[in-house]
Amino acid sequence: MKGIKLFGILAVAGLLSSFGAFAQEDNNRNADGTVARGPYLTNGAFDNTFIGLGAGVNSVIEKEYGLGKMGLATDVNFGKWFTPAIGARIGWHGLKNTAKSGALDKSAFNYIHGDLLWNLSNSIDGYKETRFWSFIPYVNGGLLLVKHHDLKNFDQELAAGVGLLNQLRLGERVNLNIDLGLIAGRAEAFEANGFIGRYIGFPTATLGLSFNLGRTGFDRYASVIPVVVPLPFTEADYNGLKDKVAALERENAQLKNKIADLENQLAPFKNLVDGQTYLFQNGRFTAVEAKVSSPATVYFDLGSSKLSQREKAHLEYFAGNVVNGDTKLLLTGSADKQTGTARGNQKLSEQRVETVKNLLTKLGAVAENIETVANGDTKNIFDTPAKNRCVVVEVK
Repeated sequence: MKGIKLFGILAVAGLLSSFGAFAQEDNNRNADGTVARGPYLTNGAFDNTFIGLGAGVNSVIEKEYGLGKMGLATDVNFGKWFTPAIGARIGWHGLKNTAKSGALDKSAFNYIHGDLLWNLSNSIDGYKETRFWSFIPYVNGGLLLVKHHDLKNFDQELAAGVGLLNQLRLGERVNLNIDLGLIAGRAEAFEANGFIGRYIGFPTATLGLSFNLGRTGFDRYASVIPVVVPLPFTEADYNGLKDKVAALERENAQLKNKIADLENQLAPFKNLVDGQTYLFQNGRFTAVEAKVSSPATVYFDLGSSKLSQREKAHLEYFAGNVVNGDTKLLLTGSADKQTGTARGNQKLSEQRVETVKNLLTKLGAVAENIETVANGDTKNIFDTPAKNRCVVVEVK
């Protein structure tokens, strides 16, 4: 009788605590007072997993003899919560499990099972990770292994069960569990006692701990929904908006006028071609041919200040393409320092510059626009004597 009373006390305590679990949380509500529900983001494979250990009492229920005497009960299980309300676990109800009914001698049994868990507290009252007490009914099925005292081996029977798990949150990783269950199966294992075709049940109550593994808790999926707050719209508001629209329209007209002015200013540039040279006169662009000049060099024979016919042709070509009445020129004459004296070379370079100047004036250059420099043999710029017997013509 003491065993029956103990089992009854655990069962009643579990049920009373379960009903109280719904009244403990009042702050998992939306702004309008409704229960905050999902959807929730999917968790990883190892997130919200747990292992559980427990110990307590078993008994046997047989139709003719009722509830039997108590025996030791032990539990080991591993599970996972897929959502705040739905989970599963696999377990072993075994080790030193024993029970004794009115008709049966003391028996040892193991129950290897899978459970489907339903967190009723989270389903009805909304999910909250810090909830202290959760009410979790479950159903299970598995293999029942019973060993009677006069049998050497376990007899196997399929079995099913129901239960109620009361889970008290002690911390983020640890929970205290009061697990009440009933396992039922056919009594074929007890055929020596005339139980063929009959059914037998094993009520169990255990107290234990479960430990949360991996990442704990669930994140609710949140979508951003714009909130439209209606505001009173008065006649003054309407008039104010109307004035703003009128001001913007005036500003827009002014901008259009500025754009038109800029387009008129840019009109002369619209048809210009990239790379073409233009002369801008009287507000118009006229395409002109650009003549790019580089220094021209004419060469003299040793000791001479007269140009050969070939060098005259070179100078005429240069003048025809570059020189006009406005062109400013610089003539630099020299003599090679390998021959003659410094005094003679200075005189020779002056004569050469003068020869070139005279020819250029005949070809269209203005004498006042021509600057001459005679360096003699002091500034030879080329690497051979023949090249330094020259006059360099540059456009200033």
